[in-house]
Amino acid sequence: MRRRNILVLGAALVVASGCSTPPPAPSQNANQAPKPAAPAQMTLAPTMAPPKVKTMMEARGEQDAAKPVLKFVEPADGATIKGSTVKLKLALSGDLKGYMPHKDPATGMGNHIHVILDNQPYEAYYSLDEPFELRNVTEGKHTLRVFASRPWHESYKNDGSFQMVAFTVAGGGDASKPTTTNGGQTMADNHNANTNAAAPKEGKDMPPSQAGEVDRKKPLLTYSRPKGEYKGEDHDPVMIDFWLTGAKLQGDGGEYRVRYTVDGGAPQFIDKWEPLWLKGWTAGKHTVKVELVDKAGTVVDNGGYNATSREITITP
Repeated sequence: MRRRNILVLGAALVVASGCSTPPPAPSQNANQAPKPAAPAQMTLAPTMAPPKVKTMMEARGEQDAAKPVLKFVEPADGATIKGSTVKLKLALSGDLKGYMPHKDPATGMGNHIHVILDNQPYEAYYSLDEPFELRNVTEGKHTLRVFASRPWHESYKNDGSFQMVAFTVAGGGDASKPTTTNGGQTMADNHNANTNAAAPKEGKDMPPSQAGEVDRKKPLLTYSRPKGEYKGEDHDPVMIDFWLTGAKLQGDGGEYRVRYTVDGGAPQFIDKWEPLWLKGWTAGKHTVKVELVDKAGTVVDNGGYNATSREITITP
């Protein structure tokens, strides 16, 4: 009888053990860092210009209908410049309707000229009466592109607003240091691998500045916006804007398109030459790529300038 009771008790223990619920997983240690949240999904959509820009438009009177014309006084097209300093001097004419480059001390904004060395991000030139110099320009061939802009960086798109010169520097600057303006703004990061160099500002952490062989008979896209950091009320929407030379987009009766991508996402297209405002931006860094393509969707090569990427930062 005693042996039978032991067997029954053993069988009961086996059954109970087989049906028991496994112990719960150990809770997360209080000192353990929480898992990072997944990045916010971003869906961009075209929209109208923001109220701030519309207010500025209304206050400017006829200026947005102006047709400013720029001309290089120096450097001359095809010039060879000895030394690493290149002086920029521009003449402004045309049907200005009150348009004049200047900076409002209170807002830090105003009409200005976008100045682009090779295919680097532009620098704003606010007063044509003040000197503008490029310092520490490296040896070799370079291009300068300029065009008139509004306070919110939308370009004027009339004939004559855009100008370009090519020049050669003999006895150039130190390639381990950036090219700057006389005001200290970075125009080109000549030696991006130099970890001892100060970090360039406004999205200017770019590859070394190299001039492409631009064929002026071929279509040319000049990237303008977006650029740098967008803060507060300016962070959404953000404008895409560019200058086109020698090309018409499909919506304007031509055969070309402007293709853009954000963070490597699905390509989208611009078929009319006008600024595109996009809303829906999330905080953080984003990469915007703008390309000029033909009917087959192939990038139109011209010195490497027709496909340009910029990194921007959104700070709500």
